[in-house]
Amino acid sequence: MDLAICSFASSSSGNSYIIKSEDTSVIVDTGIAAKAIDAGMVYAGADYDSLGAILITHEHGDHIKSLHTLVKRRPFRGTVFATDGTKEGTLEKAASLSAGDFETVKRGDAFRIKDIRVNVFGISHDTPEPVCYSFEKNGKKIAIVTDTGYITEEIFQAIHGVDILVLEANHEKNLLLYGRYPYPLKRRILSDTGHLSNEDCAGALCRYLTELGGEKIPQVVLAHLSSENNTPVQALLTVRNILEENDFYVGRDLALSVAPKDTPSRLIVI
Repeated sequence: MDLAICSFASSSSGNSYIIKSEDTSVIVDTGIAAKAIDAGMVYAGADYDSLGAILITHEHGDHIKSLHTLVKRRPFRGTVFATDGTKEGTLEKAASLSAGDFETVKRGDAFRIKDIRVNVFGISHDTPEPVCYSFEKNGKKIAIVTDTGYITEEIFQAIHGVDILVLEANHEKNLLLYGRYPYPLKRRILSDTGHLSNEDCAGALCRYLTELGGEKIPQVVLAHLSSENNTPVQALLTVRNILEENDFYVGRDLALSVAPKDTPSRLIVI
């Protein structure tokens, strides 16, 4: 095994993932209860002694819910990485944390957590300095891309050639437009600093697969689905339909799955 990924939870209600290698592991976001992360660690065959870092993408509650608990009870003795903007936003929401609990990063940075190379890239979301991360070892690569209103050129560069891509498919546009959300919230979600729709996700996948040129069959995981404006069945249906309209087929060109809302996914190993 070079790298592996498991989603502990993925939805508008809470998000957390673990990346594993032979030597270490890294948690991305802590937007669920600490007990759920503890259970996810056991499920994924990881432990806090080998946990090298916690990486935070941005300070919304569905991404930092249990960060203060994990840091202050010290089950893990690694480092919390976040941008300055995310750090400041998190400190405003979690009074028990301090600036000394963080090591700051910025978009474009690259660093190592033992045998895992971590790359930091910007996304388009309505928080100060949001980022996402990709992970590399021995030529294998995983990227997580959620909470972005659209796929920027920076993101396309970051996901080029990845073996596993976790990609946001937050909402079905018609479900959102004709649903019960108030208009300002609909406008926020649909904006360039909101969230990717199923349709946007599929369009990004078409370009990603075109640029991949059939060199490999990547594993794609649809993530951060809205409980109100999407379902796993709807996300898969819309994404598959658009892929097939562009001559890309699940099983031939990619493997496609959905990250569960509030239970761990299978451990995907490369």
